[in-house]
Amino acid sequence: MKHIALLLSLLFASSAQARDLTIFAAASLKEPLDQLLQTQTGVTATYGGSGTLARQVMAGAPADLVFLAHPDWMQAMDKAGVLTPGTVTDLLGNQIVIVAPAGTPDLALTPDAFAAALGPDGRLAIGLTASVPAGIYGAESLTALGLWDTVKDHLAEVDSVRAALALTARGEAPLALVYRTDARVEPAVTIVATLPEDSHTPILYQAATVGPANPETTALLDLLKSPAGQAAFEQAGFIPLAAP
Repeated sequence: MKHIALLLSLLFASSAQARDLTIFAAASLKEPLDQLLQTQTGVTATYGGSGTLARQVMAGAPADLVFLAHPDWMQAMDKAGVLTPGTVTDLLGNQIVIVAPAGTPDLALTPDAFAAALGPDGRLAIGLTASVPAGIYGAESLTALGLWDTVKDHLAEVDSVRAALALTARGEAPLALVYRTDARVEPAVTIVATLPEDSHTPILYQAATVGPANPETTALLDLLKSPAGQAAFEQAGFIPLAAP
């Protein structure tokens, strides 16, 4: 009888493990990833800035899969030995845009135009330029376009791209640098400029499983790169990159 009880407890633990999976994902992925996960039982997602999530995983946070917006953080986790070997997968691309409160006219990509839009006290809301991918890409682009000196002393740096979006949506910052996909989900803002893709490192969202390989996490990664998974992200405005 004791042996039967032990077997049942082991089976229950295995079943619970199969049902309870956690994805750590970049904040910009929230809407399409939530939609995709509606078809999955017992899979939850935690959203935040990619740098913050990567540091948490390297510190031992219980993630089963990571889905982040800059390869530098994936490389850091891979080097730290927390990712399942050979599972880093290129999944999506995106675009960087400048948004302003709804109804604002287009913004020229010139120092004078940015200075006028910000005014003496206004801030450009942006993800942390040292760690948040949108902030990293954005700083690269603003520098390449000759705009950095105009905005560098007028930044409101925050811990995720969605936090930057919220500042402008609430009218607390006249401009925000975000992904095009973020602008699509916030009716209180409008895109006033698109930063050229050749002005920054190509935007790359990658995913990988965490820890030893197992069928449950492998299946979850397969879902993200499947035609159905890629279609869900494409519908949200992302650029699919996974091989069919």
